[in-house]
Amino acid sequence: MTRFFAPAKINLGLSVLGVRENGYHDLHSLMVPLTVGDELEIRPAEALTLRVEGADLPTDERNLVYRAARAYLDAAGVTAGADIVLHKRLPLASGLGGGSSDAASTLLALAELYPSDVDLPALALSLGADVPFFLLGGAALAQGVGERLTPIHDLPPVHLVLANAGAAISAGDAYRWLDETGDFSSPLRLDAIRQALASGVEVPYFNSLQAGVLAHFPIVLTTLEALADAGLHSVLMSGSGATCFGLARDGAQAQAAAGALAAQFPQWWVKAARVEAYTDSD
Repeated sequence: MTRFFAPAKINLGLSVLGVRENGYHDLHSLMVPLTVGDELEIRPAEALTLRVEGADLPTDERNLVYRAARAYLDAAGVTAGADIVLHKRLPLASGLGGGSSDAASTLLALAELYPSDVDLPALALSLGADVPFFLLGGAALAQGVGERLTPIHDLPPVHLVLANAGAAISAGDAYRWLDETGDFSSPLRLDAIRQALASGVEVPYFNSLQAGVLAHFPIVLTTLEALADAGLHSVLMSGSGATCFGLARDGAQAQAAAGALAAQFPQWWVKAARVEAYTDSD
């Protein structure tokens, strides 16, 4: 049996530059994987089976993990299957990329179990725009519809707290609300973001989807305010929400703030985390 960690991601800034004629959006976003996430157990088997623990999710082709496994096995010409257990620890529809990360980790795991010359990035992109990011193992600038990825190796250590009050927000809705206003944005100022992260001051990033989500889900504003009240800075919604985050000076402050928020809002999902940076060997 092989265990694989499927990290969550956040967007350290998400700019939606515009919408294409086909309805897809042009993005400019700094995406980073975190030290919290889901976990997969995968072992060789005669047939492909999936079990999910921790969430009520389908276990057939409606599940992205199942589709990823089926796609890899077919592309690799493998007639055997795999027994997969998904331990779901991230909230659903939360802006943390959990489903995409689970799919990418499934591809990586099966590539170890059944090595082949399958083009993993192309296969990942066929499953979803965010899936290729999770093959990289570190931060990246995402452009286009999210498929153009430029690894970012010089981010400083980043400690943070994640908070989700339980609202499930469809990414499709979040983008539709932005389209209705036409409030598209300019590219992120990457150098300014990196400098602010290094110095611990307020980070000049933004999320183009945040205003529309706040108008429809006031609980997200409550979440942002709670993070700020806990002493965290540069609070922002991740992705299409509803998870929000605030940055901490160090791991100790992140742990303390997470503990205080969890005590104040016991029904929320709250986690301290840090950005998973590239290693020197990458």
